[in-house]
Amino acid sequence: MLSEILHILPTENTPEILLKPEGNIKIKGRGMVLDDTAISTQVMNWLDKYISDPAEITYVSIGFEYLNSYCTSKLVSILRKIAEVTSQRKKYQVIWFYEEDDDDILERGEYISATFNIPVSFVLTNDIKTCC
Repeated sequence: MLSEILHILPTENTPEILLKPEGNIKIKGRGMVLDDTAISTQVMNWLDKYISDPAEITYVSIGFEYLNSYCTSKLVSILRKIAEVTSQRKKYQVIWFYEEDDDDILERGEYISATFNIPVSFVLTNDIKTCC
């Protein structure tokens, strides 16, 4: 089993990403980058290793303050990769946190879930910064 934790701290334009080999994945903050970064390569490399021997259940918590189209496409790639745990007869659960007045973030999550057939549970939170 993969033993290394990958923790990428947030910036003004990138979310905090915490990937733990015991099956806890957290992505929260702002997704505002406009082109590929080393971060997405690091994340996908970690996930490639993780998928070869994933936890029984992989829990994915997502909480965005802002999410542009480019970051949405990167997020979809991450979620599709995580869904590969099912080929190992394992399960995954995606929880999408959103604030009551943030219809854009909720709609973005609903779009991802419906369009890419990724099951997502939506959870209302009072403060996206303290959730997940």
